[in-house]
Amino acid sequence: MRRTQAKDQPAAAPPPVPRLVAPSGSALRRRRAGRAAAGAGRGAETADGIMVPGGPEAVDANVPAAIGHALEQVLADRLTRAGVLDADFAGELAERVARFTREGGKLTRPQLLWWSMRACGGGDESTAAAALRIGAALELLQTCALVHDDVMDGSALRRGRPALHADVRDGYSGAAAPARAARFGEAAAVLAGDLALAWADDVVADTALDPWTATVVREVWSDMRIEMVAGQFLDLQGQLTGSRSPSRALRAAHLKSALYSVQRPLALGAAVAGADGRTMRALCSAGRCVGMAFQLRDDLEDVFGDPRHTGKSCGGDIRGGKPTYLAALAVARAKARADRPALAVLERALGNEELTRAGLDEVREVLVRTGARAAVEAKIERLSAQGLRHFDGASLHADAAGRLRGLLSAQAAGRPADPPPARSHPASAAAPAGSDAPEGRR
Repeated sequence: MRRTQAKDQPAAAPPPVPRLVAPSGSALRRRRAGRAAAGAGRGAETADGIMVPGGPEAVDANVPAAIGHALEQVLADRLTRAGVLDADFAGELAERVARFTREGGKLTRPQLLWWSMRACGGGDESTAAAALRIGAALELLQTCALVHDDVMDGSALRRGRPALHADVRDGYSGAAAPARAARFGEAAAVLAGDLALAWADDVVADTALDPWTATVVREVWSDMRIEMVAGQFLDLQGQLTGSRSPSRALRAAHLKSALYSVQRPLALGAAVAGADGRTMRALCSAGRCVGMAFQLRDDLEDVFGDPRHTGKSCGGDIRGGKPTYLAALAVARAKARADRPALAVLERALGNEELTRAGLDEVREVLVRTGARAAVEAKIERLSAQGLRHFDGASLHADAAGRLRGLLSAQAAGRPADPPPARSHPASAAAPAGSDAPEGRR
């Protein structure tokens, strides 16, 4: 066909692009409606689609259940959208992301956010709905982090079940060579983590907030995401290079876990409630100290903890060569004392994936003999006390502040928080997903 003839042919119309869900209105309209919903009567549904039956006081009776219910609503909406787009994508990827998120941990980060919001005076239904939505987004962000971590660490198990990449790999074991199936599983897990992050960002972006609050929340959210990536990079770099710098180990722990696990959830709750700068600074200082204590405690439990209580096998950080402060301090102290036997044990063990139980016992003995364990425990105590002093200096609502202080104390001590007291009007919400096993950032 001549070129001129081709130009005369009518172009075929492109296939229509399906709308994922018929929207109820623009994002701006939904946010305006959400702000107006505060006066719509107790128990009404906000424009965000999150029910707050009985108001925030009812949620207080069982915060994990309310967060779990909000998470279910968010996941149901996202799965509907995925199903409209493509059945295979929805069934094999989106469903796995939703299932992983539902089978999550103790919902500690959303609880910190909730009680921070309440302690800072948040008490209307639109504020409560926003806190629950952003709490659900935190769980999706945790899904992104853990799914990607399992690929980077080559971990086949997560929470006693096959990791997401291993689950995908096994599902295709009969359709391709083992190496190709494994590679596909890893690639699918990268996409799954990306999807969880996209969902989390969408939830935050579409939460009904006034302009000033929305700006603060987005700034905190953006900082938290970048800090997570930076901390994980430093962690991986430390494994590769065998870095044993105590200061570098603390920096990585601060970025990768302390900020993400405690400080940023507190800041998000305070921002949603419209807290003033002084209160925000006090809570952030408290969260920074308690978050570091939490991570250092997690490092200790990896080596000395009882798997029946920690929910994970011992020695994972040692075998993986993780640049923890505990290991870096032990190396530094052994060098300072010219303790060659201790250095030899650490050199053999750190990064040795085949380390035996007897080899791990030798590492434990070195950590005690060099004083590294005692020094880390003392640092945890100092950080915990400092964090609670910062917290006690904040001007907060007494009842909610007491609950939040209990959560922070539990985080620093590495134990589950006390269960919520029985109340006569519990929140009408689905039971939360999760287990009682302590769960660190990674």
